[in-house]
Amino acid sequence: MSTTETTTQTAEQVSSLHGFGRMRVDGTDRHFGDFRDALTRDGFAIVKGAIPKGKALEYADAMYSWLEGFELGFDRNDPSSVQKDNLPILNEKGMCLHYGLPHENFVWGVRSEPGVIDAFEKIYDDEDLIVSFDAINIQFPNRTDVPPNTPWPHQDQDPEKHGFRCMQGLVNLLPNGPDDGGLIVCRGGHLLSEQFHKEMADEERIPAWTPEWYGFTDRGMKWLEDHGCKWEKVSAEPGDLLLWDSRTPHYNLSPKKTQDRLAIYTCYMPVADATQEDLLRKKDAFDRRVGTTHWPNAKHTGSNVANRNGEDDPHNRLRPLVDPVLGERAFKLTGIPYIK
Repeated sequence: MSTTETTTQTAEQVSSLHGFGRMRVDGTDRHFGDFRDALTRDGFAIVKGAIPKGKALEYADAMYSWLEGFELGFDRNDPSSVQKDNLPILNEKGMCLHYGLPHENFVWGVRSEPGVIDAFEKIYDDEDLIVSFDAINIQFPNRTDVPPNTPWPHQDQDPEKHGFRCMQGLVNLLPNGPDDGGLIVCRGGHLLSEQFHKEMADEERIPAWTPEWYGFTDRGMKWLEDHGCKWEKVSAEPGDLLLWDSRTPHYNLSPKKTQDRLAIYTCYMPVADATQEDLLRKKDAFDRRVGTTHWPNAKHTGSNVANRNGEDDPHNRLRPLVDPVLGERAFKLTGIPYIK
C-alpha cells in the first residue's frame, strides 16, 4: 500500500486514538518501538506471550473440561465425539455466548491476566479500563455436522462513524498455524475506511442486527483489492494476544487439519469513554452473568438461553458452573466501582 493511500485519515481519527495520537498515520514515524507500531500501520498486531504458554494451556484445559462437563458425549481425545448433539450450542463460526460462559472463572482469569491488561493500558495510556463480556471461540477441524464457515469479511464499526473507536482483541490458547483456523485480516484496511465508505456510500448494506457491523460485498472486496489491501491469516502461539482496530476488515476461518482452535475475546476501553448509563447496563449484565458484544460499554447485552432444534436447550445454565472470583483489579474491569 502506498504512502499516498495510507494518509487519508483525518486529524479527528488520529487524536481519537488516545495514546496513538503522537504517531503519524502513515506509520513512517515509529515512536513506540513495540506492538503499537504495527497496530497503527497495519491495523492489527500480535502481543507475544501476553500470557505465559504454560498458563495459557491450563486455560485451554479448563475450556475442554467445561465442554466435557455437559456430559453429552464430547471427549477431547476422541475426534469422532465432535458432534453438535454432544456439545453446547456453537455456531458455525465457533462462537459461544450462552450458558454463563462469558463469566466462567477461567474466562475471567484470562481477562485478568496482567500481560493482557498491560497491552490495553499502553494502547490507551490509561489504567482505568473496563472489559467486554464477549464470546468465546471454540472450533474443531473438518466438521460436517454444522453449516460451513464461509468467509464473512466485515468491520465491527458503524460506517457512518469514522475514526478509531474500538480496539478488539482475543487471547489464543492453542497452537494456531496457517491451517489451524483463526483470524483473517486485511492489512492496512483501517487507514482507508473513511475513504471506502465515502466512495461506496451507494452500496446496498448486507443486513445486520446492529449498525455497528458492516459486511463487505463482492464489490467492496474488489475496492479493497484495487487499493492494495491484502488479506492474511494471523498465526499465533498459546498465550499470544491478537489485537485489531475495529475498522480493520476481518473474519475467521475454521481449522483444516487436526488442531482445535480455542480463543477468548478480550476488549477493553477507558471507563472515561462510558456513560453512567453504560455502567449501570454493564452492572446488570454482570449481575445476571450474561454476555455482551466486544463493546466494553455493553452497548448490547445477551442471554444465557441457547436454542437447540427450535426450542430452549434443556442444558441451558443461567449461571456459570464456577462463578468468577475477582480480585480488586478484575472487579474494576466490570465497571461497577465507577458507578456514582
